[in-house]
Amino acid sequence: MDLETIGKVGVRKKYKKGSIILLEEEAGAALFVIVSGKVKIVRMDDDGREVILSILGESDFFGEMAILDGLARSASVVAITKSELFMIHRRDFLKLLHDFPSVAIALLKELTMRLRKADAQIKSLSLKDAAGRVANVVLQLADDIGKIRKGRVEIDELPLQQDLANMAGTSRETISRMIHAFIREGHLEIERGKLIINDYEKFKSRYL
Repeated sequence: MDLETIGKVGVRKKYKKGSIILLEEEAGAALFVIVSGKVKIVRMDDDGREVILSILGESDFFGEMAILDGLARSASVVAITKSELFMIHRRDFLKLLHDFPSVAIALLKELTMRLRKADAQIKSLSLKDAAGRVANVVLQLADDIGKIRKGRVEIDELPLQQDLANMAGTSRETISRMIHAFIREGHLEIERGKLIINDYEKFKSRYL
């Protein structure tokens, strides 16, 4: 979303790394847009384990479902880095949609893309082997928070291995093993804390 437009009605809020921004099942009265930093969208499964649905970065938004349908929050949101957000109350957001049709269109496009990603994630977890599931998580991170530099996709501030394991529905050991396998195959590199995909399309076609 356009941060300049959002800034006219939003209230700036800052969160430390690890801060809980929203809790699943609580009442929702505001939407949030990320100015800087990264957050993870999480739910708890029946065994009490954290399941990461998505990782969001600058200009991404969350909290829209509760303010559009009036129901409780469908997931929790946690800051995985120091983050600054715009908080927009429901009344102001609905007025924004009315006054700026471009914002409404951007919202619809993003929601459609998220539905497609969710469908792909479900398919990945149910059909693919460990390599495919881990590759899917790497590609998801590339799409969500990756940056293209010199023809390669760089993922800054890589989430913890446990977070990656939760996203892939596997163990930390499997994450470590598969990442190193991808590195040996020449698909990935790790450089100064960044995960680099050397050839995005080749990697995607190989494992998805």
